[in-house]
Amino acid sequence: MQKFNYHNHTYRCGHADLDMTDEDYVLEYINLGFEKMAFTDHCPEKNKIDLRKNMRMEYKERKEYLENINKLKEKYKDKLEIKVGYEVEYLPGEEDNLKELKDESDIIVLGQHFIYDNNKNLKFIRNGETLSDEELIEYAHYIEKAMELHIPDIVAHPDLYIYTKKSFDNTCIEVAHIICKAALKYNIPLEINISNIYENVFNRNKDLNLEEKIKKVSYPCKDFWKIVSNYNVKVFYGIDAHHKNQVLSFERTKELANTIIGEEIINKLNFIE
Repeated sequence: MQKFNYHNHTYRCGHADLDMTDEDYVLEYINLGFEKMAFTDHCPEKNKIDLRKNMRMEYKERKEYLENINKLKEKYKDKLEIKVGYEVEYLPGEEDNLKELKDESDIIVLGQHFIYDNNKNLKFIRNGETLSDEELIEYAHYIEKAMELHIPDIVAHPDLYIYTKKSFDNTCIEVAHIICKAALKYNIPLEINISNIYENVFNRNKDLNLEEKIKKVSYPCKDFWKIVSNYNVKVFYGIDAHHKNQVLSFERTKELANTIIGEEIINKLNFIE
């Protein structure tokens, strides 16, 4: 059993469970026998770039967020090791602001949800969005650059980009190799993110059977992790928790991730303890 989860969000981001306090999450992890956890909520932006509502905490919330988690660290230090940090996106020109967030954190998760287009507008990596092959390569280079600058400690959902493709084509293969080579060079672990499994199997598609639900899962992507398995890159599972039930269903969701990726590939991956 993996006894840690470093990808947890709070009500401050606006799209997580509004009824779950920070302490509620801590108590759930203790009850489940976890040894370590991290709060890595969607980062505030000093320069507002992502203008979507209810997607990240406000910059003014940073102090309260850090203070509250640090109090929980001390309160539960004999039962659970707690870290605090952010999930960030890399954007050219924001390096100093990202390093400022890193300096006040224990841990930084890179969850690259967007890039700039040629007009410096955000292009999002999400279901239904269309990105050109050139933009997907640029996405990979953003992740690579962030690692080169030593911004993240972890890269979350590195196969998120499959959202923009109908098949795992040559561009997808190239993106995977760019990410893997950088992760290996800079010794940055890659996360097998299981949130999309939770959403499609446990939270949506109530009228479908399990096999049909699994077909709705975009990531983890078997083809991506097959490429990862040929590198000695560190990997681990990430709950990407926004709701209590994601934490409670961790073991079952992890089993489904293993089924999707395949036992042969799973056995070749370099899991960290």
